[in-house]
Amino acid sequence: MVDAQGPPARTRRPGVVTLSSWLLILVAAIQVVNLILTLTTIGTVRNVLRDAYRGTAAEQAADFAYAAALGGAVLSLLFAIGLVVLALLNNRGKNGARITTWVVGGILFCCNGGGLVSNATGGLTGGGAPGGNMPSPEELQRRLSDALPSWYGPVTLLLGLLSLLALLAALILLALPKSNEFFRKPKPAWESPVPGGAYPAYPPAPGYPGQPPAPGYPSAPDYPPAPGQPGQPGQPGPSGPSSAPEDRPGPQPPSGS
Repeated sequence: MVDAQGPPARTRRPGVVTLSSWLLILVAAIQVVNLILTLTTIGTVRNVLRDAYRGTAAEQAADFAYAAALGGAVLSLLFAIGLVVLALLNNRGKNGARITTWVVGGILFCCNGGGLVSNATGGLTGGGAPGGNMPSPEELQRRLSDALPSWYGPVTLLLGLLSLLALLAALILLALPKSNEFFRKPKPAWESPVPGGAYPAYPPAPGYPGQPPAPGYPSAPDYPPAPGQPGQPGQPGPSGPSSAPEDRPGPQPPSGS
């Protein structure tokens, strides 16, 4: 007997899914680069803010900014690891990984977009008008620009834009029709039986009557019961000495003369 139920057949991975995975890995690499840049400059930023807010009511602002930068760096590393894992699972056709990619990617897209807007408007140095002896946002931005390398601002801005565009493209590629076909649950493949192969005949289950004879074929003959056994109702018994006596003519009287 030939097994007609073969292994499930999955559609070959399309190029849009592969490209989306590479874009996710690119975004993860950018997150790692941003982490390195943050760790190398966080001390300088802290010192500038301490000098700027020394002797003011917001003297602890430098410590808060330092803690926030460290938390953001750890979060960036977790996002980078998660994106690499999701990219590998997407290549294997895991639909749950694709849904998770949309959720995580949407959160990261909002975070990166908010970071770019914050950098464009002054970042930590932005805010309302200074009061008392508080330094102005312009003064803080000038001090940070003097303390940080000249390439830091343009590089971080370029990396942020590149990460935002790559992430958006990766999420869109996962929603295309070819991607939907790849992530759809595969159906079992059917294999035709081998020519000439026969399926075995199984006897009927015990307790069930057999099938009636096909039209045109005589049924099995009825055999008389064995000697000494009573016949079936409606059927004549066997002939022989044990049968009923037949009517025989009696002795004839002598004829008179």
